[in-house]
Amino acid sequence: MKKIKLIWDFFGDDAYETAKHHAIHLEEYSAKANVAQFGVGSEQKDSHSEAYIIVEEANMILVRDALKPKRGEYFDESLETGK
Repeated sequence: MKKIKLIWDFFGDDAYETAKHHAIHLEEYSAKANVAQFGVGSEQKDSHSEAYIIVEEANMILVRDALKPKRGEYFDESLETGK
């Protein structure tokens, strides 16, 4: 099963706080829409912050069309867990 990481980018002084708040709404959406997710969170990068949700490839279009992420990428679990 392939997984997709859908990402929203935030910039500015409050970017990380905004990304953390957005991640809460991503959790709420996945529960309300009954979409299986394999991770929701936020990350602070060098020049911006991100909120993300990881979903099955089969659910990507549903989530993408409903929530309009800025970008997406295939999620390789082995890179994240060090396997």
